[in-house]
Amino acid sequence: MRGALAAIRPAHPRHPFPSREPGRPKGLNALGTLAQYPTLTQAYHTFNGHVLFGTSLSPRQRELLVLRVAAVRQATYEWRQHVVLAADAGITSDEVEWVVEGPTASGWSPIDRAMVSAVDELLDDALVADATWEVLAAELDVEQLMDLVFTVGAYDLLAMAFRSFGVQLDDDLQ
Repeated sequence: MRGALAAIRPAHPRHPFPSREPGRPKGLNALGTLAQYPTLTQAYHTFNGHVLFGTSLSPRQRELLVLRVAAVRQATYEWRQHVVLAADAGITSDEVEWVVEGPTASGWSPIDRAMVSAVDELLDDALVADATWEVLAAELDVEQLMDLVFTVGAYDLLAMAFRSFGVQLDDDLQ
């Protein structure tokens, strides 16, 4: 299982790994669930390692996407874990509330609104609408656009898995 866990750390990360300071969530119930299938975990962690640490998106952009997936999918475990990471990425408590409200929340910049809209569109139709894509493409390059779609997909998959497997909140996420 050690190799499966190590796979989440890409060889050349663009972004820092989360702090391991005492009192921070450790994700033990998620890891315990994934430990039941090390081969699958290694494959997923290789992919998710890119999404988390190798992505061309900023950590803030990544966390906006992840939080919106968690909100729409009612993925409590994912939500609680990523609210912590979102704070690390500079997302304010107001913005966390806006994520729940969605793209119609007042206060979003045009690019953030488009990113939140893209999550909803991908989850609803597996397609980013032309108008949303136009706003995104004016600000993001091809790699960032691809990372956006794959981030939404990765965390939609994780929401499905954690909810279906009944992964319980860890004590440090309560």
